[in-house]
Amino acid sequence: MVLAVALVAALVPGAAEACACGCDIFDLGATNAFPNSSESGWSAWLRYDFMNQDKNRVGSAYAPASTNADKAIRTSFYTLGAQYMFNADWGVMAEMPIFQRAFTSTGDGTAYPAGSIFTSNLTALGDTMVQGVYSGFSADHSTGLTFGLKLPTGNYTGPYVSPNPRLGTTGGLAYDRDTLPGTGSTDLLIGGYHVGFLTRDMKLSYFTQARYDVAFLERAGATGTYRPGNELDAAAGLQYNLGAHGPFQNIAPLMQILASYRDPDSGTAASPNSGFRRWLIGPGVALSFRKFTLYANVDIPVVDHVFTDVPASGNYGQLVPSAIWQVQLGYNF
Repeated sequence: MVLAVALVAALVPGAAEACACGCDIFDLGATNAFPNSSESGWSAWLRYDFMNQDKNRVGSAYAPASTNADKAIRTSFYTLGAQYMFNADWGVMAEMPIFQRAFTSTGDGTAYPAGSIFTSNLTALGDTMVQGVYSGFSADHSTGLTFGLKLPTGNYTGPYVSPNPRLGTTGGLAYDRDTLPGTGSTDLLIGGYHVGFLTRDMKLSYFTQARYDVAFLERAGATGTYRPGNELDAAAGLQYNLGAHGPFQNIAPLMQILASYRDPDSGTAASPNSGFRRWLIGPGVALSFRKFTLYANVDIPVVDHVFTDVPASGNYGQLVPSAIWQVQLGYNF
């Protein structure tokens, strides 16, 4: 049996003066499963996430699109993950994401002509996460600790566009540091979770989890230094097992309540408009068929406050989505 534990928070990286940052939403959530004392061995999963950041936000309110040079960031995320439990107490997991991103913004005369609206497409590897799991605090293994690193495997240098005197461009990066798939930093990840049942028939279960992500090694890029903001995420949720129906051994609707706080980014290449605090709700469903488990959910922001700093240029705001979609197929070997 697998107990689902969840944490969903944050939004994906964005551009300078453009978007809310952070990718922790995808590697944590009801899609994550921690085995109980009866399980050991391998499990693997493939996850697809989609987000369209096309709403400009300042503080807790939406702002006119004209105040932000960046217009939209549409991203598909493909994540391959695996977990191995050595025994009932100890395990290790890893995830490797690939970003497929379309970034629409206004040229500033470097990579693209000043004032022009362009869309730059990028497919690249993101940052890999490696974490350990310890669940030996109690006999039922309902409480656990996760700890590990986010490694700087992702593209943090971006596509470079050569100078074009005919178009009046001097050459430069099409993406800002906080819009790229990789942060260039090595982060410490530490978290904990607790799962359990609320009914004697074990049909109604609950989960809670929290995790802290702090960067402690950074890499400078062509545009200067950059350090992503520290991020604290937490979640709680319910899942009800309806039992077997049709070809499925179990059908379980679920609901998550999610919270996140991220500090502003820092460094010479960081945006003055970064960081946020956010609450989301996430309805979904889990289906099991033999050794396969299929998760699907949508996360909707209900409280969304982004940190902004209005510069002299008047270009400000962060791009946020109205919903985040997720589907994951898992397999227990």
